Amino acid sequence: MIALGPGKVALLEAIIETGSITAAAKYLGMSYRRAWMLVDAMNRCMKSSVVATSPGGRDGGGTMVTPIGLEIIKRYRAIEREATAATGSDIRALMKLLSDD
Repeated sequence: MIALGPGKVALLEAIIETGSITAAAKYLGMSYRRAWMLVDAMNRCMKSSVVATSPGGRDGGGTMVTPIGLEIIKRYRAIEREATAATGSDIRALMKLLSDD
C-alpha cells in the first residue's frame, strides 16, 4: 500500500478547503467511497490519524486534517518544489521532445 502520493495530498488539501470527505470527494471528482478508502489507508499507514471525523447529528458531523496531516502536506509540497527546481532543465528538455499534436 502506498502511504502518500499526489492524489492523497490533494485529498487532504480538499478536506481542509471543504470541511468534509464528501465535499472533498465531489470537489476532486471522485466517489465518496474512493475518498474514504484513501483516508483510511493514510490513517492506517501513519503513527497517528491524518484525518479525524466526528459523527453527524443535529449539528452535523465534521472532518478535520490533524496536525500530522498538516505536516504531511507541508513536507510533501516542499519535496515537490525542491524536486521540480532540481529537475527543471531536464523537464524542459523533455517537453521540447513532445509532439505539437
